[in-house]
Amino acid sequence: MSHKSLPEYQRKIVPPETVLEKIKPGMNIFLGTGVAEPRTLVKHLISSSANNLRDLELIQILSLGDALPVDERSSSKYRLKTFFSGWLASEAITAGRVDFIPSRASRIPWLFKSGIIDVDAAFIQISPPDDSGFSSFGVSVDAARHAMEHASLVVGEINEHVPCTHGDTVVHTDAFDYLVKATEPPIYFSRWPVDAVFDSVAANVASIVEDGSCIAFLIGPLFEALSKHLMHKRNLGIHSILITDALMDLIKSGAVTNRHKSLFSHKSVVSYAMGTPKLMKWLDRNPLVEFQGIDIVSNPGSMGLNDHFITIIQARKVDLTGNIALHTGRGNVNPGPGEAQEAFTGAALSKGGRSIFALPSRNREGKSNILLSVDDFPHQFTNRESLDLIITEYGVASMRGRSTRERALALIDIAHPDDRGALVTMAKKANILYSDQIYLTDSGHRYPANISCTHVFKERIPVHFRVIRPSDEEEMRKLFYRFSGQAVYYRYFNPIKTMPHITMQEYVNVDYLHVMSIVGLIEESGIERIIAEGRYALSKDRPYADVAFIVDEKFQNTGIGSFLLEMLIKIARRRGIEGFTADVLTENKPMLKVFEKAPFPMRAVVRSGTYELTIPFSGEVETIDGQ
Repeated sequence: MSHKSLPEYQRKIVPPETVLEKIKPGMNIFLGTGVAEPRTLVKHLISSSANNLRDLELIQILSLGDALPVDERSSSKYRLKTFFSGWLASEAITAGRVDFIPSRASRIPWLFKSGIIDVDAAFIQISPPDDSGFSSFGVSVDAARHAMEHASLVVGEINEHVPCTHGDTVVHTDAFDYLVKATEPPIYFSRWPVDAVFDSVAANVASIVEDGSCIAFLIGPLFEALSKHLMHKRNLGIHSILITDALMDLIKSGAVTNRHKSLFSHKSVVSYAMGTPKLMKWLDRNPLVEFQGIDIVSNPGSMGLNDHFITIIQARKVDLTGNIALHTGRGNVNPGPGEAQEAFTGAALSKGGRSIFALPSRNREGKSNILLSVDDFPHQFTNRESLDLIITEYGVASMRGRSTRERALALIDIAHPDDRGALVTMAKKANILYSDQIYLTDSGHRYPANISCTHVFKERIPVHFRVIRPSDEEEMRKLFYRFSGQAVYYRYFNPIKTMPHITMQEYVNVDYLHVMSIVGLIEESGIERIIAEGRYALSKDRPYADVAFIVDEKFQNTGIGSFLLEMLIKIARRRGIEGFTADVLTENKPMLKVFEKAPFPMRAVVRSGTYELTIPFSGEVETIDGQ
């Protein structure tokens, strides 16, 4: 084939050395971000001893590759500027060898577009052009297009392994002054290993995600595990800065349809991809995934257009007041405070949106990740006013509308059981908790987290049931004050007028061996409300337990009381209890009907206006829903 018959773009292909000859000392060079790093050009730039390659400023939004050393040896040749302090850059930033530009992700393209950040040259990785010269930015769409518009020297590195992706990724070879053929493969990432703790954290996160939710995904063991726990959901949407192998699996499972999204309906929207060659191959010409710039994907307004938008961030530490320390250091690709704030604002703007910080209760050294204070840690997210949910392997702590004391109790409930006593003591000394706060030493280890289920009752009311926690004190107190005088008398056999802290905290702190309490909760405006409670207490002289119930009067006659009774019977039988006893006032006909519907025969004796009920158990042990 003669030179004249070659596609026009092939006439622009030159050796890397030809490109480097065009570089002048002091130039500002934009490098493709993350997986899109032009590794061949970078490799030649690093290895060259040419005199013109001096005092360069390399600008990269996120540096993932190991081909760009940032040690003392490189200081005379170039200095790196980055917008993200994680992965390889964090230690170098601390040591003063890399310049960090604080900025919210959605504003970064504007900094290039406006010329605030000068760019003299742009090195961009692209997919192989077609016969018409059209190519793709592939798996990284951020500020490359804006950097190219302002650069006097634009170079495309053609990589055979870069997928051609859908979205705002199309670029024509006319936009490049030179093209270079890559000799280095793209940067690939193995899948993250998942241990039992992260699997439990992910399961608790998945319990918050409802069908039809729109999710922001990141990378790491939490998200690797989360994908598997979300595969049974329906009609999920994706609006995420990142797509990984785990998210690919979730999309392929059929749980993701994007049909309820308002922005880019029926498309999973992302800006970057990080993963294995299998992910890159799957993304090639895949119409299910739409790549858009970070000015769109990270924009809170864009996120908020999707109802039920859920942002999930893996935290490093959390303190008892709700301050968060985010991850930093080598290998970290989680968002910094600015990016976290954008995601939280997006969730706040979304109808039914939720924001989640998730973390194991302990770090790898076995030390608590829930602390009295995170003041000594970097990368703090201190917007406590916007805090929603904090999740560990021990459960979910809701922060919305809660006082500092209530937050501390909720966070202690999801700390590692061995750390809860010390946290209570520290919180008392710091006057976060009342000085008379009760803590039962063994209750944390005894808490039966496996007793949990959700059931839909009349009027399509979904109610979640779980075992009571010490942090339920305030919600139980509110439930008490919602009752009429008659309801209080039916439950307590006395016209009780008040339920002070000292009384209620004794009620919610149970040992789970001799006393079992199940609460029923509904969600209102993103806040869980206790609407029912059923409990039994073991008798001292025989293998029977006394049982009692309370159901919010708005939700009576829906079957909640009967459901609670059946749950308690199943738990009691499993634990070797042979029957229940109960006292019911003769005028309390609704409660009597609940016991009449029990799966075992009831014996009743009337004494002094009270039914003394006995329900002996018999038959096979049944399995509790959710266990």
